[in-house]
Amino acid sequence: MKISELVKRTGVPKETIHFYIREGLLRKPRKSGVNSAEYNESYIHQIQLIKDLRDNYYLPIPEIKKIIKNFKKQSPSDRAISKFYSKFFRPADRLLTEEIIGQDAFCNATGLEIEWLNKAKEWRVITPEKRKGVTVYSVDDVAIGRLMVDMGRLGFGPKDGHDPEDLSYISDFVREFVVKAFKKYYQNNLEKLSSADSVEKGNQFHELISLFFYHLYRKFAREASRKLLESGQTGIEDKN
Repeated sequence: MKISELVKRTGVPKETIHFYIREGLLRKPRKSGVNSAEYNESYIHQIQLIKDLRDNYYLPIPEIKKIIKNFKKQSPSDRAISKFYSKFFRPADRLLTEEIIGQDAFCNATGLEIEWLNKAKEWRVITPEKRKGVTVYSVDDVAIGRLMVDMGRLGFGPKDGHDPEDLSYISDFVREFVVKAFKKYYQNNLEKLSSADSVEKGNQFHELISLFFYHLYRKFAREASRKLLESGQTGIEDKN
């Protein structure tokens, strides 16, 4: 494709693309004439990655160079996962998201249908608060609603063999663990910390445990997927 098509498909100006090439973020394109060059699909993915790192992570050029270098070393599956994260899990979106008041506004903001919102409430996956007679959805409720929509759109819904009610079992397990863990933490630390320190430390503890759950689930999911694929390929039943 010509650079005009690349500009159109990425939304990045021609001057910026030339800057990326000069800085070594993009390789030089193949010349198709004295004053023209050809760009393939890989340029689109690379530019989108650079744009994401600049817009959402505010990284300088030298750091972006390092990340792109490591990205190229990844396996095809890890590279695909990285692209998935940059598309669906954008940190800037979380900063811009606010609490939402009212059921209709929540559905409009997330794309979640009323039927599934009611089910999510029944499963205690989405748990809005009542404040002065109005229903208020938290930032996390909004994120969960959007993720439920993405699950269906990406092929992880009922028609694809996935039971959304499984989310209720995950929710109940996590809630039970969280209540026990936080009760133990605060009982052991409440008298040692000032009010301000207690809030700050508590928030740090919340985020650390959240990341632990995320990486633990990701690790187990990768292991289970690999074993199932290997079992299917070899015809040997996995005993674990």
